[in-house]
Amino acid sequence: MALRDRFSGHIFSTRGWGLLAAGAVSLLAAQIMGRRDLLALAVLLLLLPLLALAGTRVLKPRFRVYREFGPSPVEASARTTVRLAIARNGPGTGHAIMEEHLPARFGESPVFLFPARGAPGGTSRYEYHLRSAKRGQFVIGPVTAEFSDPFGLSFHRHAIDDGDLLTVTPAAVELPETGLAGARGNDGVTATRIRANPSDDDVMTREYRHGDPMRRVHWAATARHGSLMVRQEESVTTPEATIILDHRLSAYPHGVFGHGAFSSARPGSSGSSGPAGSSGSGDGHELLTCDTFEWAVTAAMSIAAHLAERSYTLRFLDSAGAPAFRQSPSAPDPEAEEYGGTAGLQSIAESLAAIQLSGPQHPHPHRTRGGNPRTLPGRQPRPSSATKGDRAAFSGQAAPAAKSAARSSAAGSSVVAATAARAFDDTLMDKLSAHRLRGPILAVLGNLTASEARALSPAAAFGANAFALLVTDHLHESGEVLEVMEVLRLGGWRAVAVSARSSLPDAWAAFDAADPAMSAAADVRRGARSRL
Repeated sequence: MALRDRFSGHIFSTRGWGLLAAGAVSLLAAQIMGRRDLLALAVLLLLLPLLALAGTRVLKPRFRVYREFGPSPVEASARTTVRLAIARNGPGTGHAIMEEHLPARFGESPVFLFPARGAPGGTSRYEYHLRSAKRGQFVIGPVTAEFSDPFGLSFHRHAIDDGDLLTVTPAAVELPETGLAGARGNDGVTATRIRANPSDDDVMTREYRHGDPMRRVHWAATARHGSLMVRQEESVTTPEATIILDHRLSAYPHGVFGHGAFSSARPGSSGSSGPAGSSGSGDGHELLTCDTFEWAVTAAMSIAAHLAERSYTLRFLDSAGAPAFRQSPSAPDPEAEEYGGTAGLQSIAESLAAIQLSGPQHPHPHRTRGGNPRTLPGRQPRPSSATKGDRAAFSGQAAPAAKSAARSSAAGSSVVAATAARAFDDTLMDKLSAHRLRGPILAVLGNLTASEARALSPAAAFGANAFALLVTDHLHESGEVLEVMEVLRLGGWRAVAVSARSSLPDAWAAFDAADPAMSAAADVRRGARSRL
């Protein structure tokens, strides 16, 4: 943003201020000398800038702005191209200096001159590139334009559109092949035998269709029906997987901070400075997140992509059994649970773009170190690894979340008990039971207590196999982590504990090594047979 925009006094050009100064001098000279002609000149010199000022405020040129992103949505750390097309809507001539307002993390806002040189059909086209290292949703724009009167005496800047929303999704990490998908065929689906009644040929046969191999012709049924009949011994089913994403604030107790992931501040809005608003001390609304939760989000995205490539139908639930993305502002369908195909994977990516920690913040065994209380969200400094091009302070808009968390923490043990009862309770078990043994269950979890692990442990019985990733800050303080993992393993889970610095592909590969006596592929086959 130009420095002069920070001052409300930028209303006249140098020429305009010169005329005002000359008018003031002429007025003073007319008073001293008693000359009426000098008085008339003074009035003219003073009125011209004022009339120009009124004209630029009242007679605003109108424009149409078209903005598109390619690609949209865009993965984190990938480049997207912003294309602007601006056309004058109505009569008018002259030039204008325009600026595209950007959140602070994207760096300097682009400035351009309208109309562009050689603009075809009166439409000026501009193009620039953006890249964000973090996921989220960002308002790109609006375009602000600075206009002048025909004499160049006064300037006025105002927004000519509302901006558009850019969604930055978490980037999936490629995962290695494991035994998890061992029951799939070459076409990525599961074949199951139908043995309803071995002596009932009608159940096992159907009419011949063009392209059926002759080796599948059932001659006895053909003779009985008088037309070609073929065996129908196999049905093809799409494998399913359920992913539980734990996004409770209480499960990620350390390092919670806000990063600007949804830019709601607009130029000209209340609280902004100057006619075009603040140039960006932050990105507006802050996502409540932390390094371990960001690792969990990347893990959920990577697992979903890995399974979707293998034709799995995916279900996403939270720790309470509700749709995992119900509270995500970027979710195309917040109430959706099941996703399939390329469109389903894209919907998952968009839903994960702005998901954040939610729920009350209550005391947790991991909340303190050395007797010191945990720092509340909003008072935790940004990690030192933040780059200059991806900076965002935890602004005052995140403070209400911190205050809400503090109030929840002080509400008493009754609130804590009620919250604990909602996680991994009968609602989740009923959801898993409805799809019993239709495929694996994968849980991406934060810090769990032993009681929470015992509540989740029986859920393994509802999946063909069950895998749990525990994302914790206490990987090396393994006393309670080992207890939680032991509880889960006794319940039938394959549990792997990781930290925010762990390699996701290594953590995924560790599932195969977690229990050498029973491979994941054998579990999937057993689950497929149990559905018959």
